[in-house]
Amino acid sequence: MELDSSWAARAVSAADAIAHVRSGARVFVHGAAATPVPLLDALAARRDLEGVRLYHLHTQGASSCFAEGVAERIRSVSMFVGADARPAVADGRADFMPVFLSDIPVLFASGAVPLDVAIVQLSPPDRHGLLSLGTSVDAARAAVDHARIVIAEINDRMPRTHGNAMVELGRIHAFIHTSRPLPSAERPPPSEVEARIGEQIAALVEDGATLQTGIGGIPDAVLARLGNHADLGVHTEMFSDGLIPLLDGGVITNRRKAVHPGRTVTSFVTGSQALYDYIHDHLAIEFHGCDRTNDTALIRKNDRVTAINAAIEVDLTGQVCADSMGPAIWSGIGGQMDFLRGAALSRGGKPIIALPSTAARGTVSRITAQLKPGAGVVTTRGHVHWVVTEYGARNLHGLTLRERGEALISIAHPDVRGELRRALAALRHYVIGAPGTPDRG
Repeated sequence: MELDSSWAARAVSAADAIAHVRSGARVFVHGAAATPVPLLDALAARRDLEGVRLYHLHTQGASSCFAEGVAERIRSVSMFVGADARPAVADGRADFMPVFLSDIPVLFASGAVPLDVAIVQLSPPDRHGLLSLGTSVDAARAAVDHARIVIAEINDRMPRTHGNAMVELGRIHAFIHTSRPLPSAERPPPSEVEARIGEQIAALVEDGATLQTGIGGIPDAVLARLGNHADLGVHTEMFSDGLIPLLDGGVITNRRKAVHPGRTVTSFVTGSQALYDYIHDHLAIEFHGCDRTNDTALIRKNDRVTAINAAIEVDLTGQVCADSMGPAIWSGIGGQMDFLRGAALSRGGKPIIALPSTAARGTVSRITAQLKPGAGVVTTRGHVHWVVTEYGARNLHGLTLRERGEALISIAHPDVRGELRRALAALRHYVIGAPGTPDRG
């Protein structure tokens, strides 16, 4: 039976939809490309509210909720900080919650963070009255399932995705109807440094491996160099444009996966309009909540999981800072630890931290004697395995502190290696270059 198209006649204004939010409410906000911007603008315009808390991952286009003066009424809590929220977090007008991505749905389901309202963006309903969470299922799945009230932007241009992405029309208390493009970006080609890092990582990827990658120049450079591989699989928290040629070219088949064989599994996507068009109604691409995609017990069931994650800096013991620059929060914990640990437990798995050797146009080394004061340790030195820069790849697993230091110095920028060796000797009282020390490069 076809759904009566009169559903659209039930749409209300953004102000009327947001009228369901009351003072003191705890509100989930859909993020990334699915950020419901018109509803958030209407929420920020409410002068009668006080004590509202917004819980979200990174958002796109939600700057009105982070404007000065709004925090007195509506305070943001980022569980992963994006560009929208970063200035407000830095100024103390918004908060940051450090949490593994895999744990966020449990906060909502258990009532540790009780949700009064979920504000989401959805695809139009199909003939069965089912809408889709579209580009971001991640924590939105649990939010929609556990919030008392669901307010939606139903966007004609939101792709319909499959997996555990469906929401019944009857679950929505109020909605607006839009037809606007999702935020998209064409990424520039990888830099020379990113290309060299991509070559190092691609050489570590085996046929039959299951990939987890993110977005950016380094993941793009890796994916661009996997065209001669065979039977790769994808089980990731994030899907990006770089996977499309490998899917279309038959490199990614997902045949060898133990979990969701034959299907590409992700939690959210962000990228170009071509990516959004590609995932629309694609039955072999499944979207699941991040408590499933990032579940270490599931990740490890796939063989040869190759997890590629970024870092801001790595110290000479192997501690990885990926969420802050000193005490200044830049992003969040996200799924790095979920996938690095899952890959480490996978048979033949390779957990990889990838980073350029320098920052600030070559003036700052990202491999450091010690992390900056206040820096957050996202991946501990006990969890780190492979570290890759443009100067090489080193596996720290099973190495002593002295050996780790020498291994990391060998892939630091040549201009700082002498300084790092002196710092290592001063910190640890080591005789650098002692017998059994890894090749320094």
